[in-house]
Amino acid sequence: MTDETPRMTSHRPYLLRALSQWIADNDMTPHLLVDATLPGVQVPPSAVKEGKVVLNIAERAVVRLQIDNTSVSFSARFGGVSYPVMVPISAVLAIHCESARNRYGRWLVMRGVSSVMRSL
Repeated sequence: MTDETPRMTSHRPYLLRALSQWIADNDMTPHLLVDATLPGVQVPPSAVKEGKVVLNIAERAVVRLQIDNTSVSFSARFGGVSYPVMVPISAVLAIHCESARNRYGRWLVMRGVSSVMRSL
């Protein structure tokens, strides 16, 4: 008998899609906390602070949002200039839900970032 467990895909993109939809369905604004130092992250350098960037991914803030099994991509305006954004799923540290009543919201951790969370 062999123990050949099928290799499963990462659950992270599925959770990210579900959480971003849940946040939007509850009239809150989804934001991603991204490790901008990782390979493949394409964001405006001016948006990066201490190696991290927070990205608003609400429908009203982005164009052509795509969250697939490997990356998050969209186009957004930064300082009035349209910029294509690409973030590997592995670079997403957390997703944040912000409401009009609670500007601070709550970070839902996608990756071990306890030290990052303490600094926010």
